[in-house]
Amino acid sequence: MAIDFLKNRQQRLIASILFAIVLAILPWVLSGGFENGKSWLRAVDFALLYIMLALGLNIVVGYAGLLDLGYIAFYAVGAYLYALLNSPHLQAVLPSWLAYPPLLIMLVLAALVAGLFGVLLGSPTLKLRGDYLAIVTLGFGEIVRIFMNNLDRPINITNGPQGINNIAKVHVGGLDLGRPIEWLGITFETVHSYYYLILAFCALIIFVTVRLQQSRIGRAWVAIREDEIAANAMGINTRNIKLLAFAMGASFGGVSGALFASFQGFVSPESFVLMESIMVLCMVVLGGMGHIPGVILGAIIVSITPEILRDVINPLQNAVFGKRVVDPENLRMLIFGLAMIIIMLLRPEGLWPSKRRKAEFHEKDAEATA
Repeated sequence: MAIDFLKNRQQRLIASILFAIVLAILPWVLSGGFENGKSWLRAVDFALLYIMLALGLNIVVGYAGLLDLGYIAFYAVGAYLYALLNSPHLQAVLPSWLAYPPLLIMLVLAALVAGLFGVLLGSPTLKLRGDYLAIVTLGFGEIVRIFMNNLDRPINITNGPQGINNIAKVHVGGLDLGRPIEWLGITFETVHSYYYLILAFCALIIFVTVRLQQSRIGRAWVAIREDEIAANAMGINTRNIKLLAFAMGASFGGVSGALFASFQGFVSPESFVLMESIMVLCMVVLGGMGHIPGVILGAIIVSITPEILRDVINPLQNAVFGKRVVDPENLRMLIFGLAMIIIMLLRPEGLWPSKRRKAEFHEKDAEATA
């Protein structure tokens, strides 16, 4: 038994090392192996941001069982906070010590402010469940977007629907990630540098999420999801635990939003519409709620699919019809909607569910078989 355990542990270690090597060389494989390699790498960067978003929403929906349809609001809070402090838009009125803060301080600020907004959302919704909670969170997300769209008068804070541009790129250790970086004879373009930066914070959030899942707080979230009355009877402070779920999930969204604003160099209210919240929620449901590998898989599938369709459908249509008949964006939503219907009918627990959740969904089937 000890030998088998050591063998399995060694296999996991080898697999982890190989996976790390693949992630390290992925930008160069995409850049050299595809004609539009930079656009593919850019899509991978956004996929990493969506993984961070999905893991944050998984805390609220997957662990605590609180349906949140306004999660993209926290993404917007982090993005606009970074944009306002790292662009020329408000530099004339900001104190010198607050202008262009270092990356780590900026991300901590984004996490704290977004977490505060999560508490503000969670406080009045503690007694709401199901559809009522979904409607309130949906309204919260729309309120934040509309505020960002209209805070250009009487004082121009967010620049309204025109958005904020000229957002400064990240500086790490004196290196400007907005310019090509030479290291050991290798040229790192901006999209390469941001890939490694976002990957590092994505790995950090995955680590934190795993630790939370195995902690006392994570078990309390699951207990509330299963039966809030029983959890309260067992001595769990359901109020504080719910607020902590909202705050923790929101802080992940804030960090992701700050990295998005820096990488994109431009933010506007159009980036934070309701459909984005629905897409992140679908990533969690499609992959498997409450299961970290499943959520990561769902985020990758949903975010990478548009690039695959764009590179496959357009040439195929040109070859068959001589022109583009169907817009890949519309086809993406059609395929995505059909996939969600099929998944909900045939595999409601998700593509990669946890063993516990899979057993819960197929409990009746097991009883019938017995």
